Amino acid sequence: MVAKNHQPHPGVALYTDEERRRRDASGWTLVQGILAPVQFLVFLVSLGLIVRYLSTGDGLAAAQMSVVVKTLTLYTIMITGSIWEKEVFGVYLFARPFFWEDVFSMLVLALHSAYLLALWTGALGASGLMVLALAAYVTYIINAGQFVWKLRLARLDAARRAGAATGGVNAGLTTAARAS
Repeated sequence: MVAKNHQPHPGVALYTDEERRRRDASGWTLVQGILAPVQFLVFLVSLGLIVRYLSTGDGLAAAQMSVVVKTLTLYTIMITGSIWEKEVFGVYLFARPFFWEDVFSMLVLALHSAYLLALWTGALGASGLMVLALAAYVTYIINAGQFVWKLRLARLDAARRAGAATGGVNAGLTTAARAS
C-alpha cells in the first residue's frame, strides 16, 4: 500500500495577501495581542472573586468591582479591535473573516453592559448581579474560543502558504503540526 500525502483542505483563506500585509503592519495587531491575555487574566481573577462571593458570601464589593474592571477591559479590546478591523479589512465590525465572532461579541457586550446598568440602577440584588456576570462570562469564554480558533486557522494557513512557497507539501504539514 502506498502512503498518500494529504494536503489540508485550503478552503477560503482567512486573509488575502493584502489583508495579511496590513495586519502585519498594524500596530493594533500588537495591541490586540497584549490586551487579549490581559483581559483573560482579569476574567480569571474576577471569576474567582465571584465564585468566592457565591460560595461564602464574602467579598461582594471586590467581586462587583472586578466585573466592572472586566467590562472596561472588554470595552477597550472591542474598541481597539474595531480599529484593527478597520485597518485590516476596511470595516469597523463584521468583516468577512470575523463576522460570526463579531456577532457573538455583541451578545458578550450586551450582557456585560446589562451588568453595569443593573449595578448602577440597583435593578438586581447581589446574587442576581453575580448570576448575570456569570452569564456574561460564559458568553465571553465562547467568544474567546471563537477567536482562538481563528488564530489557529491563521497559523495553519500561514504554514500551508509557507509549504506552498517552498514547493513542499510535507514542509507545510510539518510547520502546521508545530503550530498546533
